[in-house]
Amino acid sequence: MSNPEAFPASSLPEEKRQPRQSRLVKAALACQRLGRFDVTLRNVSLTGIGGQGPHALQIGERMTVIMPGHEPMLGTVRWVAGTRFGIQTDREIETMRLRAAHNDQIVAADSKADFQIIPPPRVDTWRPGLTNGPPGQFGRKG
Repeated sequence: MSNPEAFPASSLPEEKRQPRQSRLVKAALACQRLGRFDVTLRNVSLTGIGGQGPHALQIGERMTVIMPGHEPMLGTVRWVAGTRFGIQTDREIETMRLRAAHNDQIVAADSKADFQIIPPPRVDTWRPGLTNGPPGQFGRKG
């Protein structure tokens, strides 16, 4: 049954969402009700952001989104779960600009790798009282 008229309007498949990229970026939101406040973005797509902040937002609320590497843009809150939220932006987000503009920001874990190889510790495995005898003989020297 691939006929769209066979399904009621409420059961039609929704429009497919844009692919999301995991990011950990500090940003800010602003609105008339709460003023300006800092948030942490965790997911970014071409047309939206997902994150967490100090306030519970309201679905349908219009927000100004302030992200590194971008001019402030307007967006609409699409979902809320406690202090987590999803916002659909009015303009497209350039994810590469988010990655490049991380001077004083939290950056995605995959954008910077700073590590060094540390050799394992040298430990003497000699244990007093144990012997290296023929197989099957265990115990103390005697």
